[in-house]
Amino acid sequence: MTDVSAFLDRSGIPYERHDHAPVYTVEEALRHVPPLPGARLKNLFLCDRKGKRHFLVAVGFDKRVDLKSLARIMEVSHLRFGSPGRLREKLALEPGSVSLLAVVNDSGGAVEVVIDRGVWEQEAFQCHPLVNTSTLVIARNDMERFFTLTGHRPRFLDVPREG
Repeated sequence: MTDVSAFLDRSGIPYERHDHAPVYTVEEALRHVPPLPGARLKNLFLCDRKGKRHFLVAVGFDKRVDLKSLARIMEVSHLRFGSPGRLREKLALEPGSVSLLAVVNDSGGAVEVVIDRGVWEQEAFQCHPLVNTSTLVIARNDMERFFTLTGHRPRFLDVPREG
């Protein structure tokens, strides 16, 4: 697994680091992560029915995603949550540490990045540095550079809300 902070430092990508108690859910993050600039994200690791395609989907922390509608928009027959084993295999992560920065471990480009269009309009983002005991704040233009350096081209979609 890549040390994402070292990768960002080597790449000249600035960030603010904030350490806190471990968080596994949005509710825990609201309790333990101090108020910070940038969009708070919810990151979903998904795959298609056959497990051939894998997706990292980032939405606002309070959005409940309609997976059925998202699958239609993405032209995938079915979307489901990827298992902890798939998460380890594809992104070298444990559940609770999923973040846009995880694609640093996806050198083969096996994971497709999808970002909610409304989220991408924000000026900065809060991201776990692949552990759930810290949060980094990274500006949008620096996230663009990060994706270029990791070989990922995000898709920006209006991710449908459940209900």
